[in-house]
Amino acid sequence: MRRTYVARVAAGTLAALLVLAGCSSKAKDGDDDKETAAGGVKTGDGISGKTITLGALTDMTGVYATLGKSVTQAQQLYVKQVNADGGICGYQLALTVRDHGYDPQKAVSGYTELAPKVLGFTQFIGSPFVAAVKQRVDGQDKGLVLPQAWSATLLGSPYIRVIGSTYDIETINAVDFLIKEKGIKAGDKIGHVYFEGDYGENALVGSKYMAKESGLTVVEQKIKPTDNDMTAQVAALKQAGVKAIVISAGPRQAASLVGVAAAGQFNVPIIGNNSAFAPQLLATQAGPALTANYYVASPSLPIGADTPEGKKLVDDYKAAYPKDSLDNGVVAGWTAAAAFGEALKKACDSKDLTREGVDKALLTIDAFDPGFGVTQDFSDPKSPSSKQSIILKPDKSAVGGMTVVREAAASTVAEGYTPGA
Repeated sequence: MRRTYVARVAAGTLAALLVLAGCSSKAKDGDDDKETAAGGVKTGDGISGKTITLGALTDMTGVYATLGKSVTQAQQLYVKQVNADGGICGYQLALTVRDHGYDPQKAVSGYTELAPKVLGFTQFIGSPFVAAVKQRVDGQDKGLVLPQAWSATLLGSPYIRVIGSTYDIETINAVDFLIKEKGIKAGDKIGHVYFEGDYGENALVGSKYMAKESGLTVVEQKIKPTDNDMTAQVAALKQAGVKAIVISAGPRQAASLVGVAAAGQFNVPIIGNNSAFAPQLLATQAGPALTANYYVASPSLPIGADTPEGKKLVDDYKAAYPKDSLDNGVVAGWTAAAAFGEALKKACDSKDLTREGVDKALLTIDAFDPGFGVTQDFSDPKSPSSKQSIILKPDKSAVGGMTVVREAAASTVAEGYTPGA
C-alpha cells in the first residue's frame, strides 16, 4: 500500500509538471507568433519592443583574434549606420557579441546563452564550433546563422548559410592558380599543411580532388591550432621534394611556414585559404618572405578594392576606428551583416520577421552584390553562395595589405565539383 501511495504521488507530480510545461510551451509559442500593432508584421524570438537583436560569436583572443576584431567592428559599424538611417522595417538593430577565444567549450556555451535571445547570428567564427551546434540550429532553434566559416560540412542546412566558396572549392581554385600561373604540372608533388578538424580537412578534400584531376601528388602535414612553429613541416616537405605548398591554417602558422621556408632557401610558391593571412604580419620578420612568395585565395576583393563600395567602407571604417588597421575581415564582416540585413528587408516585405520568415526571405536572394567582386546566390542551401575565388598577394603599400593578382573566377574543375558528392 505504501508503494502504491508513493507511485500515485509521483504520477500526480509528473502530470502536474507536464501541465506546467505545456502551459510554458504554449506561452512561448504565443510569443513566437505575435503580431506588432503597426503594420501587421509577424515577429518572434529576438525581437522586443522596437529592437531586433542579432548575435555574434567571435574570436577576439584566440588564433583568429585579428580577424575576429575586424569582422565584429565592421558589423557594429553596419548596425550603427542602419540605425542612423531609420533601421529596418521600423526596428532598430542591436548586436550582442560574445568572444569564445577559439575555445570549443566557450563557443558552444556562448551559442547556448545567445540562441534564445537573438533572431539569428551575423557571425560565428570556427567551422568545428558551428558544426557542433548544427543539429540544434536545424532542429529546435531554426535561427539564421551566417558563419565566418567555409566548411562544406555546413552545407545543406536551410539556416546555416556559407557566404562564398567552401574550403574545398577554394583550395581547388588555389591549386588551379598554381598550375596555370606557377608552373606546377602533372607528376609534381605539392605539400598541404592543414589544421585538424573541419576547416583543414575540408580544404584537404579539395587539394586531393584537384591533384587527382591534374596528375599531382599531395604530401600531407596535419597540425593543431596551437602549433605555431612550422620548422618540422617545412623540413618534411622539402625532403619530399614538393614544388608548391597549400596552407589551411591561421595567420601565425602561415607566417611561420613562409618565413622558415625562405630562411632555408626553400623557394616554392605558397598559397593559403582566406583566413590564413593578416596584414599585421607584414610588419614582422616574415614580412619580406610573405610579399615575395605567398598568395591567398579569397571569396572577395580585398578591403582596398577600387570600387565605390570598397572606398566608402574604407572611409567609414577609418572614421569609426581610426587606431585600427584595415584587413579583409572588415569585408567579410560587412558582407555577412549586409546579407542578413537584406534578408530582414525581404522578410519585412513579406510581413514575417520570425526566424522562419527571415530564413525563407534569404532563399529569395539569388544575386546579392555587396560591391566586392563576387555576386552571392543564397537560393540553394545545398550549395555555397559562390564557387569563385580571387587570388591575392600581400603588398605592404596597398590599403589593407593585399593586391589582386587574379580576378574572380571558378576553375573548370571547381565548376564541375559538388561538395560532399
